[in-house]
Amino acid sequence: MTPALQSVLSPAGPDAALLAQLSWLLFGAGAVIFVLVAGLAIASIWRRRWRPSSRLLVIGGGIILPLPLLAALMVWSGWQGSRLTWPFSGAARIQVSVTGHMWWWEVRYRNTRTGREAVLANELRLPAGERVYLALGASDVLHAFWLPTLAGKVDMVPGRLHGLTLRADAPGRHRGQCAEYCGTQHATMALDVVALPAAEFDAWLEHQAQPALNASLRGRDVFLAARCNACHTVRGVAEGGRQGPDLTHLASRSHLGAGALPLNRAALLGWIANPQAAKPGARMPASSLPPEDLQALAGWLETLQ
Repeated sequence: MTPALQSVLSPAGPDAALLAQLSWLLFGAGAVIFVLVAGLAIASIWRRRWRPSSRLLVIGGGIILPLPLLAALMVWSGWQGSRLTWPFSGAARIQVSVTGHMWWWEVRYRNTRTGREAVLANELRLPAGERVYLALGASDVLHAFWLPTLAGKVDMVPGRLHGLTLRADAPGRHRGQCAEYCGTQHATMALDVVALPAAEFDAWLEHQAQPALNASLRGRDVFLAARCNACHTVRGVAEGGRQGPDLTHLASRSHLGAGALPLNRAALLGWIANPQAAKPGARMPASSLPPEDLQALAGWLETLQ
């Protein structure tokens, strides 16, 4: 599934379509104002034998031309803004809590009909054609949720929650991004967003709510002995801290480190051994595990589908 272009000009949802219309109008209006003011400047210089007329430029270029256009843009953008989906949690079957950390995303699902919950990281899945409510917050510094193909940018402020309701028109893959500078690895704080057919999404969410399987492998013992559960949780194995991502279904994700690396055995080994090599400044420390334990831990994590 090829990701959609990460651009407000490639809308894949109703709110994004409104924002794309507004963007095109702003581009067009800006171009019109530029051309007209440039034309007035040229005409002023030509009429005065290369001596500019400040009156023509100030009155014509500064008032007569831009003022009506800007006033019309303000009215039209206000009307378009009133058509955006109001963030109301009661209208959505699926509610998702998205928390920005330095530098990864914590994503918690709750099905309001069944009460089932699931936790994952750096990945957001949506039922296509259905509205989903997002409660957006931050754990440490100011972040911003930006998913241009589906919605506008919303700030994520520590100690506060901001709501966003979005809908993907059709199945597809999108890329989100933190849009507020939050430190060293701000640029590599990506969010993988996948819209699925409703039935496929429900099956996926039901599976994500389950605890981890294969809990008796040797890698599990390495995970516990190395105190990985001080920061990470694997449901059914160890309820750990929330300083790091929930790893219960790690192997079902496409990337490590919020988009820093594709998820495969080599990347997993390198990330556990020294995450600073791929993402300098990441809060996960390097590992001192012997090679055989490192292989066992990576092999076990690969089973967490």
